[in-house]
Amino acid sequence: MHTIRKLFRIGYGPSSSHTMGPRRAAERFAKKNPQALAFRVTLYGSLAATGRGHLTDRAIINSLSPRPVEIEWKPEVVLPLHPNGMEFAALDEHGAAGATWRVYSIGGGALREEDNPEGESENNPSIYPYKTMMDILRYCTSQGKTFWEYVEECEGPEIWEFLAEVNRVMKDAIARGLQSEGALPGGLGVSRRAWTIYRKIELSHGRLVKEGFLPAYALACSEENATGGLIVTAPTCGSCGVLPAVLRHIEDTMETSETHLLRALATAGLIGNLIKFNASISGAEVGCQGEIGAACSMAAAAATQLMGGSIRQIEYAAEMGLEHHLGLTCDPVSGLVQIPCIERNVFAATRALDCATFAVYSDGTHRIPFDEVVEVMEKTGHDLPHLYRETSGGGLALNYRYPGQPAKNSANS
Repeated sequence: MHTIRKLFRIGYGPSSSHTMGPRRAAERFAKKNPQALAFRVTLYGSLAATGRGHLTDRAIINSLSPRPVEIEWKPEVVLPLHPNGMEFAALDEHGAAGATWRVYSIGGGALREEDNPEGESENNPSIYPYKTMMDILRYCTSQGKTFWEYVEECEGPEIWEFLAEVNRVMKDAIARGLQSEGALPGGLGVSRRAWTIYRKIELSHGRLVKEGFLPAYALACSEENATGGLIVTAPTCGSCGVLPAVLRHIEDTMETSETHLLRALATAGLIGNLIKFNASISGAEVGCQGEIGAACSMAAAAATQLMGGSIRQIEYAAEMGLEHHLGLTCDPVSGLVQIPCIERNVFAATRALDCATFAVYSDGTHRIPFDEVVEVMEKTGHDLPHLYRETSGGGLALNYRYPGQPAKNSANS
């Protein structure tokens, strides 16, 4: 299991799998082929199906600039290792392909090479000796350690400087989002709502919702992502608003310090890493349960720790956060990370707090362990028809596409 530095990636939205990953792949291919006069990039499966809405082509073209780039779209072809497949070709003066590279964007900005199905090998060694929650619980219990101490043991003390930067970028995304207004790009006519909701809650003196400014925080971060702003994958761009909102809310409402917030981030990273390693955080592979469900699980764990919960209670909260998102589909309207993605960040943040509160009230005893829910989530995701795995071919994406056009066979809502 790799470093949480590969889980918390700082970069520009709107999609970690469809924007960040392809951008990184294009940069790597360009660096390896400086002699190429032009490039051809073929996008397959989900990358081709929703790539235009996710700005995949723009990210690739900008990364390979100033040399010309030809993009081929093949949504009907799904490569064997992952639905987010792409193939790069370096072209000579006659348009003939020289070097080629097939690579997969597997979620959270990570890449998987064709000859390395376990993931990226470049500067990415496995550093965690225990790869299941059960083993980590057993080890931490025997050593009297917390989850964040286990992270520090594996990552080294320098991880705190990295997490401090992650925390800063998360807070900055919320701050920018709270000050911005106007329509989001893409043509759906979706307006930013973070400032409006923040202002109404502020003027109501906290009477509108028990969660305080939490909805505004989640909206602010998610709306920044939708505009291509700088955010942190937690664990993906599409779910980037959940964890920052929960941490900011707790900072508002409880006596805490930056040290404790960073320790909570470390624990959240461990949870996300377990889900990523043992299942998937890719909407194209397992649906939105792997993105929003994982984010809720991470935030629930962080919140429980900040509420003084034990490692058993933290595991319980993380389990609930993922369990109660099982089966969640990924069906973005027009291939944009807006509907239903942005609102889902709000409700997942609220649910994360509920999971944390419930876990702290309990003694941490429960029937279904975290590891089993991760396993079920992966199986459930693979059982979902491809229409509901980030192809925009079913669900909301099929029934509603343009502003003013109501869902088919249903009343306006």
